[in-house]
Amino acid sequence: MTLATAVRVLGQLRHDHRSVALILVVPALLLTAVYFLFENEALPPGFPRTFDRVGLMMLAIFPFVMMFLVTSITMLRERTSGTLERLLTTPIHKADLLFGYAVAFSIMAALQSLVATAVAYWIFGLDIKGSPGLVVLIAVINAVLGVALGLLCSAFARTEFQAVQFMPVVVVPQILLCGLFVARENMNDALNGISGVLPLTFSVEALKEIAGNTEATAAMWQDAAVMGGIVVGVLVLASLTLGRQTR
Repeated sequence: MTLATAVRVLGQLRHDHRSVALILVVPALLLTAVYFLFENEALPPGFPRTFDRVGLMMLAIFPFVMMFLVTSITMLRERTSGTLERLLTTPIHKADLLFGYAVAFSIMAALQSLVATAVAYWIFGLDIKGSPGLVVLIAVINAVLGVALGLLCSAFARTEFQAVQFMPVVVVPQILLCGLFVARENMNDALNGISGVLPLTFSVEALKEIAGNTEATAAMWQDAAVMGGIVVGVLVLASLTLGRQTR
């Protein structure tokens, strides 16, 4: 059932050129904007570029945001069009349905991360100590996290506008508190405590480990494992909150 759902969703996406462009192209274009934003900075010889730090984090944040938007809106369309209600009248379990969506969008997330990472390394010369493969791994997990949160939030939205309104509630606080703009140790105790339980924080910490070490560290694998556990937990929660009838 899960595989059949994934195949169906991928078939629908194949004919939705706008969604495919949003998933595959937009993160790379945004990364290009980030590169040119810091292109003319004056740095002492041997000093690391700002793009090498910020661009690396954007490889995880942009897919996270894109997949959250695409998934939440797509799932909402399935419900408002009646497709979801018809599917749930069959013997398919809600968990099979949601995990099928997760598998389909995870494949798109992997392609998205590969495109964005290739642009960062081959076109803009991203220079960090760690392996590009590890960067892609964290970016994919982060994109799948966006998929899971998008599926969860879509259960509480009634219109596409409401689905977008979850952005400032679910996505923006994580971007602000993940340690990208202000180091977590420089935050006050309350914000630091909140930051410590936000999924995106684990992604940023994992990328920092990759940037500063030539080999994968135990801390990086621990952060990746926590993110994977959060993804599974959010998908299970989404299956419990998914209604069988369209309101």
